[in-house]
Amino acid sequence: MIEHRTQAYGLLLLRLTLGALFIAHLYWKFTILPGGVALWWSGLEANGYPWFVPWYVMSAEFAGAILLIPGICTRWVSLFCIPMMIGAGQFWLVRKGFYFTGAGCELPAVWGILLLAQALIGDGPYAVKIAAIYKDRQESARAI
Repeated sequence: MIEHRTQAYGLLLLRLTLGALFIAHLYWKFTILPGGVALWWSGLEANGYPWFVPWYVMSAEFAGAILLIPGICTRWVSLFCIPMMIGAGQFWLVRKGFYFTGAGCELPAVWGILLLAQALIGDGPYAVKIAAIYKDRQESARAI
């Protein structure tokens, strides 16, 4: 049974948690990681990833950090970030295995599933609505 009084807060918590995870990950990459972004970037290149992968990963992480918390285009941002989590999961699975305790792919797998859940559920409460996007959606619904 769905608890209608509290379900909106669960959606809000999911969106805020995902955004906070992206912020924490960017903070780690820019301030805590020895060598910073340059080392991370060169690590992807050294492992044979195509030139566009670091650009995509950075854009997905910034989109998740900046747009998920206020709820701007939540479905699209979540869908945009899912391939990054699949790639991160594959990266760690082949190097460290599955389990989180060995720095494996467990966290990217769960993070990707949560992004998919967010994309399926939608914005949730207290999300910023961009008028142009929602106006087109309302006009399409009236036409049907």
